[in-house]
Amino acid sequence: MAEATYTGVFPIAPTPFTAAQDLDLDGQRRVLDCMIDQGVDGICILANYSEQFLLTDAERTTLLDLCLSHVAGRVPVIVTCSHYSTRVAAERGRQAAVAGARMLMMMPPYHGATLRAGDDGIVEQFARVAEAARVPIMVQDAPLSGVALPVGLLARLAREVPLVSYFKIEVPGTALKLRKLIEAGGAAIKGPFDGEESITLMADLDAGATGTMPSALLPDLIKPVLAHHRAGRRDEVAAAYAGILPLINFENRQCGLRATKTVMKEGGVIRSDAVRHPLEPLHPATKAGLLELARSVDPIALRWGK
Repeated sequence: MAEATYTGVFPIAPTPFTAAQDLDLDGQRRVLDCMIDQGVDGICILANYSEQFLLTDAERTTLLDLCLSHVAGRVPVIVTCSHYSTRVAAERGRQAAVAGARMLMMMPPYHGATLRAGDDGIVEQFARVAEAARVPIMVQDAPLSGVALPVGLLARLAREVPLVSYFKIEVPGTALKLRKLIEAGGAAIKGPFDGEESITLMADLDAGATGTMPSALLPDLIKPVLAHHRAGRRDEVAAAYAGILPLINFENRQCGLRATKTVMKEGGVIRSDAVRHPLEPLHPATKAGLLELARSVDPIALRWGK
């Protein structure tokens, strides 16, 4: 059977915590159900917007098993398995594949401010994870790692490690990088995606992006942008995107990963919008501004649990 090609809107699932900052497992199930009701094409778990860097290994395993079993094949699930250690990344990838992940997402190996791998080391890590998991891999090209991933290296990854066929580009000048990557990689680039809350989505779609990985704040309102674009309806796509861009901009520039939790709490999806220390909660004025913008466009997350 031919391998599926994944396109569309694949948001990041937030990890809900109680007010005491413990895992809220019932809330996690509700988050997943809300996301599926948003009409998403897939879900990504254990990513940076899931606060993966604040989870213990045991918590990761708990969430992996819970999310894959609860989604139960209703939509494909991407699991993030980034780690500086190739052995750890490979084992995370293997566990995710066994649990039912359809794809992995990885950043290049990095640790702290200075520990990096060279190009050969990056390719070797992705190759070993691919061998361990045997599912497609998405490269996350984002400033957080501090690792430069030039187009030539990304195209090399796609050529030398065929399972590395999806690329989430969220760097300055994303659209230009997507164009160059598609040109350099050709058919080896099965899934050019953008990220960063879809804040440059219009330009990225015009550059050839076939998917986007935003937060779970408003994927139901992002999805029509992709549908209009695919159909060539330029006026409709521009209007649909313009209507939601103020909220996306506010999320990206003022709130970060806290925005989805704030809106989901307001919408009755989760009981607490707590983030884990040392992250800080939103300032009340920022929260008020976010909710004002959200109410103006009425995403499903703002009313799902009411």
